[in-house]
Amino acid sequence: MPSLAAISKIDFPFKTSQQDVKEYAKNLFSASFPEVERMMSAFDNTEIATRNLCKSLDYYSQVHTFQEQNLEYIRLCLEYSVEAIEKCISSAQINKDDITDIIFVSTTGLATPSMDALIINKMRLNQHINHMAVFGLGCGGGVAGYAKACTLAKANADAVVLLVAAELCSLTFLRDDFSKSNFIGASLFADGVAACLITGDNHTNKTEKEIAFIDSQSKLYFDTLDIMGWDFGNNGFKVLFSSGIPSIIAKNVNNDVTSFLAKNQLKLSDIKNFIFHPGGKKVLTAYQEALAVEGDFLKNTREIMKGYGNMSSSTVLYVLERFFTEGFENGHSLMMSMGPGFSCEMVLLNSQQ
Repeated sequence: MPSLAAISKIDFPFKTSQQDVKEYAKNLFSASFPEVERMMSAFDNTEIATRNLCKSLDYYSQVHTFQEQNLEYIRLCLEYSVEAIEKCISSAQINKDDITDIIFVSTTGLATPSMDALIINKMRLNQHINHMAVFGLGCGGGVAGYAKACTLAKANADAVVLLVAAELCSLTFLRDDFSKSNFIGASLFADGVAACLITGDNHTNKTEKEIAFIDSQSKLYFDTLDIMGWDFGNNGFKVLFSSGIPSIIAKNVNNDVTSFLAKNQLKLSDIKNFIFHPGGKKVLTAYQEALAVEGDFLKNTREIMKGYGNMSSSTVLYVLERFFTEGFENGHSLMMSMGPGFSCEMVLLNSQQ
């Protein structure tokens, strides 16, 4: 079965404390947003201590056109994706010419030629590499991308699949948008770039860890299209998300997880490692209450949210990297995230080290 050969993540040079972001946002919004004082508690209720930001705070005080922000998205995505990939290749001890496929996942900027093409050109990867760009999956993109990478590696035993998830959420910030959703987004979202290498059966794992792919499942909930996404306007990407997200999770996640596991002859008690995307404090509470797993089964997820913020699709790969670095408990692992649609993405792994 396909296995994870290496994973890397980016810590941006402008990581900033949540309290500093809070004070900055207060000063930024106060002149034009009368409700700013009442809304400031949103920053304290996230359980985020540090935000992973690709720019210094001063950048966000200025009004930028969509063109300016998108050009910066392309420049920084390329720079930091290459950095993450090079770290990943070095860790896996794989020659870059052996990479057979690349999947690039993002929802926070636009590029044509796509970012995967820019990466291939910049790094001089194999000119015959299979490549695809996946746009629009939002927070669900990390798990969905991982599933797609494993599907490619399962189909080709010689495959070396590179997965990159790059989200520069802060570059979608609209300085002149005084809506509640923009304010909540300013309290929660951050930037992240992560890369994985997933190999087919004909490759020998050069690490002591074996993180093997078992199965995956996607589910789209009908008539929930307005729950999460973007409203595309003249000024750029305006964030849309509903306060009803935790209730959808609470209503569905137990049955979704248990039925997926049952299809693989497993029960919830068989899962040793929970690699979940941290959508926010209320989302994590909904997971805890719905699944009722003993102990702090979302500890690594909470630590990533606390130290980085919500980095959309890349966040779950930061959680996976934490497990990969600090150790899995031997046995089955479940990756899970929710995204626009509204949709649920799951991947089942088997971890041995």
